[in-house]
Amino acid sequence: QMQLVESGGDSVQAGGSLTLSCVASGDSISNYCMAWNRQAPGKEHDGVAAIDSDGTTMYIDSVKGRFRISRDNAKNIVYLEMNSLKAEDTALYYCAAETPPCGSGTDYFGQGTQVTVSA
Repeated sequence: QMQLVESGGDSVQAGGSLTLSCVASGDSISNYCMAWNRQAPGKEHDGVAAIDSDGTTMYIDSVKGRFRISRDNAKNIVYLEMNSLKAEDTALYYCAAETPPCGSGTDYFGQGTQVTVSA
């Protein structure tokens, strides 16, 4: 059983930056595709970025060039670096672990960390 705990969410102005962290315990993230998802108020869950067990990364179009996902397998932490934040990035961000390959379905997810971007 894997536990995921996110942190790093905050309220920032548009154009600002944040780095989210997801600390895993109970299993090694090296065995999983790790993803960051988000849910804005009144909207569906959105996959934002993912990094597969081989290091391959993928992003939704709206965050390409602004967000960067990375993983530190030794520390069992996944990061999401977010730059040039926009109001539409406001959401609850949570990380998820998926049995590889990415897109095969979520096995574990955390409680999330809130990101609020003011225009």
